[in-house]
Amino acid sequence: MSPKKYLRYFVPANMFGTSRTKDIVQMYPSFPTTREEADKVKICIYDYDAATLQETELHSVEEAKAYKDNHHTTWINLDGLRKKEVEQISEYFDIHPLLTEDILSINQRPKLDEMDNLIYCLLYMLYYNDTTQTVEHEQISIVMGKGYVITFQEFPKKDVFNPLRDKLKMTNSTLRQRGADYLCYSMLDMIVDNYFVVMEKLGERIEALEEDIINNSNSQSLALISQLRKEMIVLKRNITPVRDLISSLMRSDSPLLDKRTIKYFKDIYDHIIQAYDLSENYRDLMMNMHDLYINSVNLKMNESMKVMAVVTCLLAPATVIGGIFGMNFQRIPLLHNRWGFYISVALMLLIPIWMLRVFKRKGWF
Repeated sequence: MSPKKYLRYFVPANMFGTSRTKDIVQMYPSFPTTREEADKVKICIYDYDAATLQETELHSVEEAKAYKDNHHTTWINLDGLRKKEVEQISEYFDIHPLLTEDILSINQRPKLDEMDNLIYCLLYMLYYNDTTQTVEHEQISIVMGKGYVITFQEFPKKDVFNPLRDKLKMTNSTLRQRGADYLCYSMLDMIVDNYFVVMEKLGERIEALEEDIINNSNSQSLALISQLRKEMIVLKRNITPVRDLISSLMRSDSPLLDKRTIKYFKDIYDHIIQAYDLSENYRDLMMNMHDLYINSVNLKMNESMKVMAVVTCLLAPATVIGGIFGMNFQRIPLLHNRWGFYISVALMLLIPIWMLRVFKRKGWF
């Protein structure tokens, strides 16, 4: 017996069973920041008004200072986070140190803060990994000030803002005609809309798993149910707080938000409520699917027990007859009869056949 089989349970991180469970429950916002700094920080600028658009990639953070208070609407996007660059740009745009700490933190709950005439949104972009069949998330921080929006993203290769960039290139788009608050709305709207793309992928897996459980349930089905329930936890944990975030924006009295733009946040709120309801439906489906699996297993067990019970009943007459004629008495009926053996064998066959007819008539099989 290998001691490694049991020693692993003495390690707290392994008590959850799988590394995926550990990733899901590991949320320590009060711990010191353990974020690995990016190898490279990419800073892209989209500076525009109704007539012009300037798209630039900066070589240093210092160049971003020129886009503050330039009477245009500016989107500054940082792909890859390093403490030095984040603190520099926070200094240039008067971002409070508490907000800077939140930007550099990990595993934060989605939230909205209003501080020093800035609006700060922290939430997660969700992606579905077809290879690992898991829901991945990326923390994004959005800082909106007067005439500018700064976004801090973790991974440069993942982004849901490509449709937004395409709209910026269209001169007659509403985005080009409006200010920074409408740009912030567009970002939040695209993040929330992408939730439905992830949920559609999960819905397809749930549907396929349900058919598999009905047709051929096994121990692997239970493992898949457990995995999907964990993905539901990731989904719901990232969607639910966004509802409060959007609700706070709708009630905000910040001068950075135009009254015309606030009504657009109501549309995002409707979408996030719909996403929340859908995640609840998926959660209920997973609970029902777990019950379906248990019922399927119990049904198979009952069928097996029924077969074993029928077989036992059919063998009982032969057992009784064999036991009677196997007793060591001097006088047993038919003991010296030339047809005794054939009569006993016939009884062993005829009685089970009669029992089979009775069981069939009663619908036991």
